[in-house]
Amino acid sequence: MLGVLDVDAVRNAELHNDPYTFFLGSNFLKKSLVDPLRNSFPSITKPGFLTVDEVELRGPFKALIDELEGPELTAELSKKFGIDLSPYPRLTTIRKVSQLKDGGIHTDGKSKVMTLLLYMNDDWDPEGKGRLRVLYNGSSFEPFAVEVPPTMGTVFAFLRADHSWHGHLPFAGERRVVQVAWVRDAQELERKKKRNRTAQFFKSIFGR
Repeated sequence: MLGVLDVDAVRNAELHNDPYTFFLGSNFLKKSLVDPLRNSFPSITKPGFLTVDEVELRGPFKALIDELEGPELTAELSKKFGIDLSPYPRLTTIRKVSQLKDGGIHTDGKSKVMTLLLYMNDDWDPEGKGRLRVLYNGSSFEPFAVEVPPTMGTVFAFLRADHSWHGHLPFAGERRVVQVAWVRDAQELERKKKRNRTAQFFKSIFGR
């Protein structure tokens, strides 16, 4: 299956540079494939992000991951942000279950160059819980520049910076999102995968 993504969502999204460089788009998934993508989303019961190596990828959802990691999308994002992302390896992770402790304000680590988030929830409470915010500082959820609705086909991407603050108000429950991070080198990619596997191992033992 090809053509899961509608890259016009990237091309048409407005690029912002305040408080850091990001864009927010909608309808990133082909509407005719929303149902098959929803139905083939991995069956995940653990909280937190899992790498694509840790889950079963099948059907339309596997096609989605292939396109997210493919050179065509990287080329479009490179044009959008004015930076060549093609040399950087990609780390793709998937989340289905959020805990109240998730979503604290942070900037992402310096090993990341750019992060893209694709949300896959049918609807969402209009209140702020679980809705990612683009923030002006690392200490408060208000004021915020933009609030991202985690609804089906919403795409949010930003260049990592020392001031790329973001996070969301505490939320517990199902919150489907795919994250693709362009990282600085392959060794860093393997370190992140190893850390993620270790974290998931301890969560399976201690239930956190």
